[in-house]
Amino acid sequence: MLLGSTLIIDTFAEAFRMRYARLIVTALDDFWLDAALREFCGYGSSVIGCDAEVGVERFLSPEETPDARPGAAVLAFGFSVDALAKAMLNRAGQCLLPCATSAVFNGLPEGEDQVPLGKNLRFFGDGYQKSKLIGDRRYWRIPVMDGEFIAEEQVGVAKGLAGGNIIIQGETQAITLAAARRAVEAIADMPGVVTPFPGGVVRSGSKVGSKYKALRASSNDAFCPTLRGRVPTELVAGAECAYEIVINGVDEQHVAAAMRVTLHAAAGDGIPAISAGNYGGKLGKFHFRLREVLA
Repeated sequence: MLLGSTLIIDTFAEAFRMRYARLIVTALDDFWLDAALREFCGYGSSVIGCDAEVGVERFLSPEETPDARPGAAVLAFGFSVDALAKAMLNRAGQCLLPCATSAVFNGLPEGEDQVPLGKNLRFFGDGYQKSKLIGDRRYWRIPVMDGEFIAEEQVGVAKGLAGGNIIIQGETQAITLAAARRAVEAIADMPGVVTPFPGGVVRSGSKVGSKYKALRASSNDAFCPTLRGRVPTELVAGAECAYEIVINGVDEQHVAAAMRVTLHAAAGDGIPAISAGNYGGKLGKFHFRLREVLA
């Protein structure tokens, strides 16, 4: 199958089940919102080494946030409810609580599990914290040096999935990177998905396992142009660079929709092929066949 001059390889992206939380982060203005988001989402690219995979789902207008201030919906993914609860508490306590003017709310009140957030953060108030119940939702007001840090008592957790992906193969680094940026920007405002890696783009594509026993994952050598001739390659003729776009989402439909958009956005001159990363179906039960995604 061709998208213009770009060949869509007949392969599939392999995704796997994870749990996710949605938090609403707000701040006084865009500058402090950006500061809060950068800290909260930092070191959140892959659970191979991070406590959670975290990214901005979309930005929110003051009319869409609980406190009528600029905000953003953030999605965080982890392997279990308990692991995600720990990661969210640590990140909120270390990244949002210290950030000037920030607040955090539950963006998934309908989640099948509810884990503590403000309920535990409140102890930083050293007994001076106060709570307010609005409807059936409790909020904690924690005294800080610019006033109060507001944190909702709990956040919802539900079943999602991670690892939807495409691998863009280009003639040069500049062309391939431009295609990758087009792909990420095309889904930046799509609800229900995030691209948790730096700038949404992955250069260190990984495979399961390694010749070194201590490593759970290692470089996906089949897509490394410098290893052509030394290992079996999955790069097509003319491709000298590859970038992966990893997409996590709240369900299969959202991930498939985002993959479809990225395929269309990335295809074009200088991109001879687009492929995907999988592990022969051994890692995850969700298989997104590129040609079916486009159908």
